[in-house]
Amino acid sequence: MPPTVRAAFESELDTAHRATDPATSWHALERAHILSQHWPWPHTRAHWHMLRLALRTHDRPEVRGQIIRLAVAGIGSALGRAPLGNTGRTSVGITTPMPIPADLARILADGGITVTR
Repeated sequence: MPPTVRAAFESELDTAHRATDPATSWHALERAHILSQHWPWPHTRAHWHMLRLALRTHDRPEVRGQIIRLAVAGIGSALGRAPLGNTGRTSVGITTPMPIPADLARILADGGITVTR
């Protein structure tokens, strides 16, 4: 993971950790997920943090979905099969590509990742 992308990824994880409300945490984790999709370990970490938040908020469907995503995230990234822009939540199909927010697209592009919006 290029340093600029790593810094943004870690910043989003930090925002999620520091947030006092679940909606802010989820938003930051979704952004971290989008940034992480090209790299197996960071992608897996994003889902790990999502699982932890789902457990804390007692969201059983999200817990189940994150367990499944944890099992396939690293493999999907390693094979280049992670759907770009996907937020990583269980309310979104596991293989559904989504638009990448402009600021995250710039960060990824600065890190040498080609993104199609």
